[in-house]
Amino acid sequence: MSTSALPDPDAVPDDLRDSVHFLRAITQLAENDNVITHSAIFTDRGIKLVESGARIDSRLYDRLVQAPLREAIDHHLMVDNMVCIQSIEAEVMVQCETVGLVRSLVAALGGVDRLLTPLRFIPLPRPIAFKLTLMREQRPELYAHSLQMMLVALYLALEAGWTERECVPLAAAGLLHDIGMLYMPPAWTDAGHKLTPAERKQLVAHSVTAMWVLREQRVYPLSVQIAVLEHHECMDGSGYPRGLQGADISPMGQMLILAEVVSAFHEKYADMAGSRLSLMLRMNHRRYPPDLVRKILPLLAGDVDAGLEIGPLLDEVQTMTALLGQGFARWAEMRAQLPASLPLASPALARTSARPVDRAVVWLDGRLKALEKELAQAGSHPQQLPGLLGYLKEDLQGMAELALLHREAVWQLEAIANNCLRRWPQLLERAGPMEHALADWCLAAGRQAGEEAGEEAGEEVRKAPGDDTPADAPRV
Repeated sequence: MSTSALPDPDAVPDDLRDSVHFLRAITQLAENDNVITHSAIFTDRGIKLVESGARIDSRLYDRLVQAPLREAIDHHLMVDNMVCIQSIEAEVMVQCETVGLVRSLVAALGGVDRLLTPLRFIPLPRPIAFKLTLMREQRPELYAHSLQMMLVALYLALEAGWTERECVPLAAAGLLHDIGMLYMPPAWTDAGHKLTPAERKQLVAHSVTAMWVLREQRVYPLSVQIAVLEHHECMDGSGYPRGLQGADISPMGQMLILAEVVSAFHEKYADMAGSRLSLMLRMNHRRYPPDLVRKILPLLAGDVDAGLEIGPLLDEVQTMTALLGQGFARWAEMRAQLPASLPLASPALARTSARPVDRAVVWLDGRLKALEKELAQAGSHPQQLPGLLGYLKEDLQGMAELALLHREAVWQLEAIANNCLRRWPQLLERAGPMEHALADWCLAAGRQAGEEAGEEAGEEVRKAPGDDTPADAPRV
């Protein structure tokens, strides 16, 4: 586990103590709930803004944002019906009855008790309890996601042989991993909102904000803070905020990484969520911890939608396979025409070459080879399809999963093409033969794949609340 480049505990992240979004959420909460101060609120210059015992309302918003506060505002607030361990336990019991994924976890563990025991010992200082109450009342989808993610992480740990006592810090990390989202604009969880580059940079920082919030309380061990910081890392180094790889990610962090994506899929997809997730995990096995993936896969098998039929699924698979085959074939033809001196097998060239076109070629070649390898490992490469279709011709479950697999693969082909043009837009200037060929391949693959898959080319899919999906992340 690497602890290098951790945020300075004395360096408060920008806009944390005085976040206008956090303050707005508090005053909005106060419109419907009894929010009062249990101690006076001062500016950083010692000027008293609000007396102890005052009721907060929206009229105080302008006063609170005019000057930096001495302490985070929630250090001074309490609200009726504040989140506590008992209320968390009650919400978990509701999920056990209403959420299919949680029912599966409980059934696999032989009951709910092993999930409930660790959360009963989570430290909940008043400022953290207030934040969770704010999340529950103002962002209920984020609160439900945090509970579900916590339960998935606990399941993974229990299946890995952790004791219930050892699971207590993990329960805290899972419950609080997205607490930094309270400081972000709430519109960002709207699927129709298009993030600007500046907004995306801020969103990436929400895990850092969450770590600082926990560190400030001085009751959560460093392992919990680090796991929260790591919950958007990936085992192959493609995650954020630090781009860690493999063993550099803490054991708890690895559990949160997988629990995040498991929860996100089941929250996003109403149909065949387990099959979609199973295919995504198998196709992107380098991103997620394989020993933990093996523990979750048995829970993902589901019944096929009764409305599906073999014929339309077969047509869809053949269409998607043709698109993949055409994309791979066009790339192979273009690759054969590249200068023999171009070392495609050298990843360093993608970083060091002075010519953007060289970097683009190496990057594309590596991504396409990886996609072809994933398809071959799943037995569904276009060259393997004839034999596979013969085997699956009467298997509705298998054909449905194959269709999902090919939708994912076609979207990845589209994402690779579109991301290449985003990284190297100068290719569209077609300054030379290589630039011209690359631009043509990217435009054809991105546009055609998007149209045939029924998607808008280049659009990003938002995952569950509190999550940020990179442009080339898996999509099914």
